[in-house]
Amino acid sequence: MSQMPQPAQLSACPTCDEPPQAGDRYCDQCGADLTAVATPAAQTPGDRPVPPQLNGAARSPHPEPEPDDYELAAPAPDGYGQPADPRAAGTLGAPEAAPPTETGTPAEIDTGTNASTHTSAATSTGSMAGTGTGADPRLPGGEHRARCAACQEGTIDQDGYCERCGHAQARERDHMESELEGIAAATDRGLRHHRNEDAYAVSTAELPDGSPVVVAVVCDGVSSATRPDEASAAAAHAAGEALRASLPRGAHPQQAMNEAIVAAAEAVNSLAMETGAAAAHPEGQRHQNAPACTIVSAVVTSDILTIGWVGDSRAYWVPDDRTAPPARLTEDDSWAAQMVAAGLMSEAEAYADERAHAITGWLGADAYELEPHTASYKPDRPGVVVVCTDGLWNYAESAEQMARAVPPDARSRPLNSAQILVGHALDGGGHDNVTVAVVPFPAAPGRAGSA
Repeated sequence: MSQMPQPAQLSACPTCDEPPQAGDRYCDQCGADLTAVATPAAQTPGDRPVPPQLNGAARSPHPEPEPDDYELAAPAPDGYGQPADPRAAGTLGAPEAAPPTETGTPAEIDTGTNASTHTSAATSTGSMAGTGTGADPRLPGGEHRARCAACQEGTIDQDGYCERCGHAQARERDHMESELEGIAAATDRGLRHHRNEDAYAVSTAELPDGSPVVVAVVCDGVSSATRPDEASAAAAHAAGEALRASLPRGAHPQQAMNEAIVAAAEAVNSLAMETGAAAAHPEGQRHQNAPACTIVSAVVTSDILTIGWVGDSRAYWVPDDRTAPPARLTEDDSWAAQMVAAGLMSEAEAYADERAHAITGWLGADAYELEPHTASYKPDRPGVVVVCTDGLWNYAESAEQMARAVPPDARSRPLNSAQILVGHALDGGGHDNVTVAVVPFPAAPGRAGSA
């Protein structure tokens, strides 16, 4: 049998000095072609062959050993590859916490803006495993792009979806928690929705006489409308800003509340005008599927609490003394509430109907008229005000049910209570976005500032 001609055996690779094995045509260490060396007569003492080229770059004659793992590249200053939780890659960023404000100056946490001072980036299940953040050195061209939390292989497009498996990635608003002196709030996407369309704003300040005032605003985007998440964020921010500005100037809480709801409505209306979705004339706006949301807000001082609302988001009073009766402080703008008010159905029958949650009042350019509801109360004992969307009260509808869900130490531990209430809704099924603010009454004297 004929054989291929064998090259002369070398004692060492002319490139890296690695001794070859018998019959080797290529160096095991550097890959140099051992059959392409020059004859000894053509070389002069001290000559070394030119190292072989890889993609136009010379390979080191003494290559470093292969690392056990790849070191992640430094994150980009913005865009993909930020080291934060992947939900921070959403449209609403969370900057560094603001320093505590001076006594008497309002402090605010707002999920609708970049002003959050205490937000949790935990997922709905509390797990942060498999986030896939950082640069993947195996991506072509060394791109610094986050990997999918589901398949761990695909990269994330600008809309927040995996380019390989199509899985939607977590967003910042999927779960957030906030706490200030004397108030706390939490929101969660829930277990069925692909995004969180709720928003909240909480703040603390001082009245002209130096007494404390605490504000909570909770908004629920109308899912059947366009851009409901933007509507709730705009409304929560506008109402919070209005109350934060007017109360320290001495405005009466009910008047301030009414003006805040009007400001929130104008902010939501402007979203329709920005996109040209609504006609210039109000009659034309009513035929548009404009951005819309509900709103409920609480202002708590040392001796009075004031509630304002439009839609079916609610506020409850839960006293520390559970032998005293709790109370629901709002009346829904909804089909079910209308049926009950008209005496056509019992409350149980009305809320069991599939039309129960059809709202009859909302903020939005297509609303027929804006009728803010406001009410003030003077509780005779300490307790908490629970301000929430229907994502919570669907699982604790009556005042008695809500009181059972609220922990006994809610007034001293409002953030823990907000977390427990969100968990109560998720344990019940989590069919909707869940948002709740827990506001202790009376407002405790203290330094207005972020926590």
